[in-house]
Amino acid sequence: MFTLAEVASLNDIQPTYRILKPWWDVFMDYLAVVMLMVAIFAGTMQLTKDQVVCLPVLQSTVNSKAQPGTSGKVDFTTVETTTGQGEQKDSSGRKTNLDFQQYVFINQMCYHLALPWYSKYFPYLVLIHTIILIVSSNFWFKYPKTCSKIEHFVSILGKCFESPWTTKALSETACEDSEENKQRLTGAQSLPKYVSTSSDEGSPSASTPMITKSGFKFSADKPMIEVPSVTILDKKDGEQAKALFEKVRKFRAHVEDSDLIYKLYVGQTVIKTVKFIFILGYTANFVNTISFEHICNPKVEHLIGYTQFECTHNMAYMLKKLLISYISLICVYGFICLYTLFWLFRIPLKEYSFEKVREESSFSDIPDVKNDFAFLLHMVDQYDQLYSKRFGVFLSEVSENKLREISLNHEWTFEKLRQHVSRNAQDKQELHLFMLSGVPDAVFDLTDLDVLKLELIPEAKIPAKISQMTNLQELHLCHCPAKVEQTAFSFLRDHLRCLHVKFTDVAEIPAWVYLLKNLRELYLIGNLNSENNKMIGLESLRELRHLKILHVKSNLTKIPPNITDVAPHLTKLVIHNDGTKLVVLNSLKKMTNVAELELQNCELERIPHAIFSLSNLQELDLKSNSIRTIEEIISFQHLKRLTCLKLWHNKIVNIPSSITHIKNLESLYLSNNKLESLPAAVFSLQKLRCLDVSYNSIALIPVEIGLLQNLQHFHITGNKVDILPKQLFKCVKLRTLSLGQNCITSIPDKVSQLLQLTHLELKGNCLDRLPATLGQCQLLRKSGLVVEDHLFDALPSEVKEVLNQDTSIPFANGI
Repeated sequence: MFTLAEVASLNDIQPTYRILKPWWDVFMDYLAVVMLMVAIFAGTMQLTKDQVVCLPVLQSTVNSKAQPGTSGKVDFTTVETTTGQGEQKDSSGRKTNLDFQQYVFINQMCYHLALPWYSKYFPYLVLIHTIILIVSSNFWFKYPKTCSKIEHFVSILGKCFESPWTTKALSETACEDSEENKQRLTGAQSLPKYVSTSSDEGSPSASTPMITKSGFKFSADKPMIEVPSVTILDKKDGEQAKALFEKVRKFRAHVEDSDLIYKLYVGQTVIKTVKFIFILGYTANFVNTISFEHICNPKVEHLIGYTQFECTHNMAYMLKKLLISYISLICVYGFICLYTLFWLFRIPLKEYSFEKVREESSFSDIPDVKNDFAFLLHMVDQYDQLYSKRFGVFLSEVSENKLREISLNHEWTFEKLRQHVSRNAQDKQELHLFMLSGVPDAVFDLTDLDVLKLELIPEAKIPAKISQMTNLQELHLCHCPAKVEQTAFSFLRDHLRCLHVKFTDVAEIPAWVYLLKNLRELYLIGNLNSENNKMIGLESLRELRHLKILHVKSNLTKIPPNITDVAPHLTKLVIHNDGTKLVVLNSLKKMTNVAELELQNCELERIPHAIFSLSNLQELDLKSNSIRTIEEIISFQHLKRLTCLKLWHNKIVNIPSSITHIKNLESLYLSNNKLESLPAAVFSLQKLRCLDVSYNSIALIPVEIGLLQNLQHFHITGNKVDILPKQLFKCVKLRTLSLGQNCITSIPDKVSQLLQLTHLELKGNCLDRLPATLGQCQLLRKSGLVVEDHLFDALPSEVKEVLNQDTSIPFANGI
């Protein structure tokens, strides 16, 4: 027989699971233990004491006739039974105890024949029923598909409950509520610590660029009130809290998509209810069969001499009392099961709302949950509602952002940020922050910062403290839909001059960008496809009244009308298409003040006619298109101010003679085309200062090049030139001469006439030596001489000494 402890172990669960056992489950567990004790007690007593005692029933008519005929004989059936045993002797006179054995035999037979089955097996039935009920109550804790989720949930719940971040977040909420009440009384408008005034949902509209949380507005004229930190959160606690946020997020995604736990709990409750009805139904019928007296007819008259016996069941009284007790317990158990079913179906347990928590705290974004996640939280509420309240902190993005902000400020101090400040190419102080959880507060204490770059910071918020950065004029937002406070926006609107926005979808562009009225330069890099984004949606570009430079790198099929809305005051327009063909260009005609126009990688096959209407155009760049012919170049004669023409990286085969009409042209870039010759018309452009025909198929430099007396930069690298005409060295103003990767066999001594030469590229030719007259090029140094080492080493020592001089050479850069 197994012990009570062994059976009770079936009902044993991990102590941590107790938070998922409501009062009815606990009560039913205790009832099951009592029923188990009843079963074991009844079974033990039955095994030790259960028996029946039987006596023969005398038939008076038979006995009255049989008495005279039995005189002088010993009848073993008339032996005195009051003593409990009789004595008999066999023919030899030995004692046999045959009468005792006969009664034992009868008792055994009548126990099985006369005693009802329920009286014999009642304790074992109770034990089996109780074990089934115990298993039914705890099966959801044991079943693998639910046990793993429950174990994970209980583990996370306990850590969330005990996390220092939970206490800090809820404490700050209390402080915020207190501070808010104080503000309502005094009428003050201030910003509590760690609370952003920017809305966490949606983007600001054109009329109201800032959406603030109710009850808080930031004013730069009033000091910021800091709420004292109730709990000190060290770095280790912060990292643990971050891990908890990630665990809760993954657990929610894993559990919320199914309702297996809920169905299993409902199923086992239904099983217990059906079991209760079944037990109560058949027990009520058999309760009266347990009685003290029973009539037995063993049909062994040939052995005993009697046909009927009257028996007594010694344990009948006790078993009946135990059965009544068991019925009482099972009734209570059944009513609790019915109550559980009522609770399960009374409210939708597959939905859980944190509405009360949202009302009591500042975490208004705690989401409602469903399915198994919701059911587990409902079960926890039956244990203690404080668990769900503290757990809800880790479902809030606001709470997570606060934690990130605290951790971020703890890690990125003013001293560390100062170390990351560098000088850019424009000699401006620049800070680049990459892939942080937010913008550290200490950034806005760098008051001498000129350029701020924020990249891949999804929760970037710009507070009013940015108004301290009086030198800030350039801001970069790379995949960073930053939100700004009202005061911060006012500062940016008045002081920001240059803005770079890189994005994946046009919806990521903050709406306040279109309201920066004093913005001078705007760079937009991302997907601005007109079909998907309804012509970019830059409906507020017209507000940028002082915008001078607009740079768009995207995949446009036509220039959006919204861009032409700012055309009257644009001086530079740059469109870099990623290979998408730019078809409609008529709107360019409205850009009468544009001085610089770049249409790169737009799959243009010809020079657009709309360009010829830009009377103020000074520089045109049509790089990386598919232009084959430039016959339209004659129309450039109307562009009196055009000084720079860039047609590089195209498929141009020849240069028309009509190029002579662009009399003011100073720079001509035709590199990376398919030119085979240079027409004399090119050398009639007397103002030409830069000519780049690198990486073509030109075999000859015309002697007319000597006419370009103002030429300062000549690039013909990567062609098929084999001879340098002497007229080339009449261009005495040359500063840069790129002749690399050709077939040149010698350099004339007349190179010494280029007294202003600072850069000479000769690498990749068929040269045997360099002329010693290179030493007469006063401004040329070794750093500006690109040539093979062996050719340089072959120069006379005095020439090498001159070229190796480290002298600061002042000369004009640029074109």
